[in-house]
Amino acid sequence: MYIPYGRQSIDESDIQAVTDVLRSDFLTTGPKIEEFERTVADYVGAKYAVAVSNGTAALHAACYAAGIGPGDEVITTPLTFAASANCVLYCGGVPVFADVDEKTYNIDPEDIRRKITDRTKAVIAVHLAGQPCDMDEIHAIAKEFRLTVIEDAAHALGSVYKGKKIGSVSDLTTFSFHPVKPVTTGEGGMVVTDNEKFYQSLCLFRSHGITRNRDLMTGKEAPWVYCQLDLGYNYRITDIQCALGVSQMKKLDFFIRRRKELAERYDKAFFDCENIIVPYQMPETESGWHLYIIQVKNCGRKEVFEMLHAKGIGVNVHYIPVYFHPYYQEHGYKAVHCPKAEEIYSHIISLPLYPGLKDAEQDTVISAVKECVLFQERNR
Repeated sequence: MYIPYGRQSIDESDIQAVTDVLRSDFLTTGPKIEEFERTVADYVGAKYAVAVSNGTAALHAACYAAGIGPGDEVITTPLTFAASANCVLYCGGVPVFADVDEKTYNIDPEDIRRKITDRTKAVIAVHLAGQPCDMDEIHAIAKEFRLTVIEDAAHALGSVYKGKKIGSVSDLTTFSFHPVKPVTTGEGGMVVTDNEKFYQSLCLFRSHGITRNRDLMTGKEAPWVYCQLDLGYNYRITDIQCALGVSQMKKLDFFIRRRKELAERYDKAFFDCENIIVPYQMPETESGWHLYIIQVKNCGRKEVFEMLHAKGIGVNVHYIPVYFHPYYQEHGYKAVHCPKAEEIYSHIISLPLYPGLKDAEQDTVISAVKECVLFQERNR
């Protein structure tokens, strides 16, 4: 038996939703896209939503809409997937890494402040594992320095910050619908915003910069004319994917409840384990529990990781600090160090967590983790 760290939860209603689209007139660029956008926007409390081909495309689109260009600096966290920084590079900007909070593993607002220069244009706050960042502090800094705030909420669809759903808090928020994420469309992403100018920019960007909207043309064009107004990308998503997304959204609250139940079972199981640190939850927030990340102390993380995989437990590590990657090392980031992020990285392991994980399977994970950590403690 192999237990992965994450996987999709698909039922017959999801399959039927996709089948219905396959029998319809539209496979792509049809009505299901708008329905999915409206469903997500209404759920998070945003005015506008633009669905795109994947979460990385969403981040790229958000940076584009925010006006990130050559030489602009954007501050983000190193404890994230590379896309959170790569999206800045795609626009010609410069990612700047701020260290993280030791408890939440999210970006530290005080280090954001320390990293601001006269070239800083935006902050990308990543809600690692679904745990919201300290958005009040981040917004206060952004207001003081006139910065755009982009939330990378790939892990945080359904997460709550001080009574507000993530997606209703900042200038732009991006989501991912990869199979291990809160809901899936196979691959897919979305940007939500309350800013109409950003919305129009996002719509152009995902489709080559081309429009058929007569209001955006001179009004003198022939009726068949479409106009390229800017250099965009083909970041469109399909009706097939969005039909799955609409169906999945109906189950999101159940998915989150189940993830929370599993997280609480882990908390209880590891409560008295001296060398296992469980995730911290910031007051007035509700994590969507995309990941359950522990730290293993006083024993070798690598050895524990390998032992768990040998037992069929598909643990993972989220994440390697972005500036450790060879590309970044070769492009000016050799001297960059975020000590807290690096220390946390050296100990973290992500345990299996997904709605379909059965209690008995989780018990197997718990027993294996305890056994492996104890073995390593005794053999150091």
